[in-house]
Amino acid sequence: MRPMRLTNRTLAGVMGIVACGMVSACGRDTTTAPEPTPSAARVVYQPRPLTNVTYERTDERRTRGQYLVEGPLQCFVCHSERDWTKRGAPPKPGRAGAGAVWWDKPWLVAHNLTPDPETGVGRWTDDMLVRAIREGVAHDGRPLHPQMWSASFSRLSDEDVAAVVVFLRSMKPVNNPLPATTIPPDQAARLRVPKPIDGPVAPPDPSDPLSRGRYLAAVADCSGCHTSWYTPRNPGLFAGGNLIERGNLKAYSTNITRDASGLAHFDRGLFREVIRTGKLRSREVSPLMPWTAFRHLNDADLDALFDYLTAFRPAKHSIDNINAPALCAICGGTHPLGQYNRQVDATRVPVRLDEVRDAVGRYRFEDGFELSFAVENGKFVGRAGDRPRPREMTTTDGRVFDVDVDHVEFVRDAQGRVTGLINNRADPARKVR
Repeated sequence: MRPMRLTNRTLAGVMGIVACGMVSACGRDTTTAPEPTPSAARVVYQPRPLTNVTYERTDERRTRGQYLVEGPLQCFVCHSERDWTKRGAPPKPGRAGAGAVWWDKPWLVAHNLTPDPETGVGRWTDDMLVRAIREGVAHDGRPLHPQMWSASFSRLSDEDVAAVVVFLRSMKPVNNPLPATTIPPDQAARLRVPKPIDGPVAPPDPSDPLSRGRYLAAVADCSGCHTSWYTPRNPGLFAGGNLIERGNLKAYSTNITRDASGLAHFDRGLFREVIRTGKLRSREVSPLMPWTAFRHLNDADLDALFDYLTAFRPAKHSIDNINAPALCAICGGTHPLGQYNRQVDATRVPVRLDEVRDAVGRYRFEDGFELSFAVENGKFVGRAGDRPRPREMTTTDGRVFDVDVDHVEFVRDAQGRVTGLINNRADPARKVR
């Protein structure tokens, strides 16, 4: 499960504003998506200054960091030479975290994460690591290529990113000389990096499994692979259809919504079994699905992740990796089982502007990300973050408003005043202005 910043920021992705701001180990490369900034208006990027923070090295942090690095963050999926002759393509023995040249981009190098002082991160400060992980900025201030998933990792809580740093410091140093990344000028000109994190990032509510599932899905970026971002139509969040390729390997991501074409026939136990074994009954799961990392998740986290994924609106989209590809009427692409999908278009009704004017304003999610809504040129529109380009909101019932694959329902108090919204029936935000 992997490549787009999920959950609270999902609307930003489906609005087409930041959907293509990152990349996946599954093969999603979006460096070509952002429009180049005209040279006259280009702003020179200035990373935030480094701090002198140093994290206490505790066993608790080391254990938690290992769990995150080897599990949901999938760090060794990219930062290791992998053995593709073995099930799940695990890192080669003794090479976990030691870095690797990217398979189809010889100019792109996943850095050595071990504390080797010559070829790894042994001379980096703790904040250099934190800034690279959560903000996409190299130790020397360069914007990193979006194959580094800092857009997802920006959701990591302060304590969890500290744990990751402590674990990386504890690893056995591996001396592994690698070439430097040299991003081609045309791609370097289009690089975007997340905004600096200028405030605390809280952990999920430990008493709320849905909050924990939301957090895991965000840092693991499940929607990136399991949403069809590149077909003419998007069948829905987590509805599958993304073509993933690596060398001679090819796979289409599956529908993981609670629809009959997705996880409707799964329960928590079967979900855990597939993730842990890389098998669905007698069928092998492609190593392009990094189950070799996700299998490290404990039962409570896998259950929370399953509950979160199945809380989303079901999306019909039959797809597998067995049959011959065929044209799909739902996504407009070509994939196995495509011939069995039928497009069902719900009738749109006009948005009554007098009924949505009190919904105009800014809404903030628990991680600080914001959406805003306005009435402009006779249309009800939404924006993600500080992006200027709006998208028109549509509706079939005057209650739930849609934009591409996302669904927004505004929440009102006892007096009928809009106080917040629910994003895709899973993510709440409060109105702040």
